[in-house]
Amino acid sequence: MSTAIAADGVTLHYQPRGGGEALLLLSGQSNSHRWWDSCREDFEQGGYRTVTFDYRGTGASDKPDEPYSTREFAADAVAVLDALGVRRAHVYGTSMGGRVAQWLAADHPDRVGALVLGCTSPGGAHGHERGKDVRRALSQPDRKAAGRALLELMYTPGWLATRRGPYHTVGDPDMPAHARRRHLAASAEHDAWDALPRIAAPTLVVHGTDDVFNPAANAPLLAGRIPGARAHLLPGARHAYFEEFRATASRVVLDFLAEHRGLADRAG
Repeated sequence: MSTAIAADGVTLHYQPRGGGEALLLLSGQSNSHRWWDSCREDFEQGGYRTVTFDYRGTGASDKPDEPYSTREFAADAVAVLDALGVRRAHVYGTSMGGRVAQWLAADHPDRVGALVLGCTSPGGAHGHERGKDVRRALSQPDRKAAGRALLELMYTPGWLATRRGPYHTVGDPDMPAHARRRHLAASAEHDAWDALPRIAAPTLVVHGTDDVFNPAANAPLLAGRIPGARAHLLPGARHAYFEEFRATASRVVLDFLAEHRGLADRAG
């Protein structure tokens, strides 16, 4: 098992696969690298060396009970790239991973080739937040009902009717409660609005039109704030667009990355 050591001594577990230019895949809140299980092979078959890691608090990484932040997660990602000997990687972050990717590209521009931000938000006062009805559904005392509500925010009814799971996008089941709280706070406190104009990497923003978990209105907001960025909306898709709409979504991202071949290190 491959490990990297963060600046504060936290041990991070990472999982490189495939060969070719490095592509760092950043997972959603309270999820391990398994978030990417459904579509990771698309990028490996596309000629990329995919790199995932377990955020602090998830998977096999350390789980300190102390404040986390999306900016700190970005610094952890740099530690992973350092451990791999990768100077520059393409970066694809979805949900909270997209928030982490914003800081990675803004704070460490020399480490990012092409950037893809999926189903994410700039956060803060400028971001479009989920509605009160969504928050109520997720916080209801009936945890089974709350879990079902989360699934319905991730996937369409048709998808859920024909698949029983397991679903690797609804949280790492082995996370301790303190780590879940720390992840929730890190995502909620994210605000990269002032940093977005510093992003120099070629950027694609991807979002499902029917995503109300992280409202689709955030896509044009991000694309308009990041110099030269463009947005691609997937009709009918909800939050886990990269899984349910895999065939289309992976192709959109691969086509974008193909435009920027050579901007990342080859990591065989």
